[in-house]
Amino acid sequence: MKILVTGASGLVGRQLVPELRKRGHSVNILVRRKPKNPDEFYWNYKKRELDKGALEGVESIIHLAGASIGRKWTYEYKQELISSRVDSANFLFDICTLADLSLKSFISASGINYYGTFTSDRILDEDSDIAKLDFLSDLCRKWESAALHFNNIASRTVILRTAPVLSARGGTLEKLNMITDLNLGSGIGKGTQWFNWIHLYDLVNMYVEAVENTEFNGIYNAVADDIPTNKEFMRKLAEARDKFFLPINVPAFLLRLVMGEMSEIILEGTRVSNKKIKSQRFDFKYPELNQAFKALNN
Repeated sequence: MKILVTGASGLVGRQLVPELRKRGHSVNILVRRKPKNPDEFYWNYKKRELDKGALEGVESIIHLAGASIGRKWTYEYKQELISSRVDSANFLFDICTLADLSLKSFISASGINYYGTFTSDRILDEDSDIAKLDFLSDLCRKWESAALHFNNIASRTVILRTAPVLSARGGTLEKLNMITDLNLGSGIGKGTQWFNWIHLYDLVNMYVEAVENTEFNGIYNAVADDIPTNKEFMRKLAEARDKFFLPINVPAFLLRLVMGEMSEIILEGTRVSNKKIKSQRFDFKYPELNQAFKALNN
């Protein structure tokens, strides 16, 4: 299949593109700089520019583009977080419509923060409503709405609501490893909030399945089986790296002081179900946290 990928230079894209090619797919990559290779095409959704030939023969689009959540959320940066996901998707839809392109699938990232950032023992599934409308839930709602426009031109639209991704390089774990390696690992805030996660290997395979398996359609939570509390997650991380774990939690006010509004992502958390994607016979390689840490620390 010929696949167009946005956000190919990000954490997921860097692993996904080689995997797709390994499986025999042809991949076009959209880049924001001058193209260096024949499979790269310049685009600028803000100026509504796209290199000629980028869509030629394309049967599926994987939309991973989006500015990093891990920066302080000023008003201006919040607008960039939204625009880089929503406006870019809308531009892709417009340009595909103008080209009269009929797709086999459109596959988009989203986040489990769709449901709202709060702490609860509820287990949320794909049919759960937004329980708390905050910045990230509103962002995900707009993101998914833009993706669902592709129902008009694609046989399937797949959205993966993704938990924090664990990877040996980059992402959530890299920052937590820095703290843990200083023997400063501890619970954060109350420490009883739930910590959803997914191993990069499993997430990449979900995108491959979404492309290749025509039974994949609609919205799926991309999250592992084992959902620990924040304190348990940090304790297991310290153990996996043979570091001390401090019994005293990091006070919530310190995190809010350093991170501002973004701190709520860490200070709050409820559990998210992955039963729907498992019902599609998706097989997790790393369903348990200890398995994931062992693999990532080897």
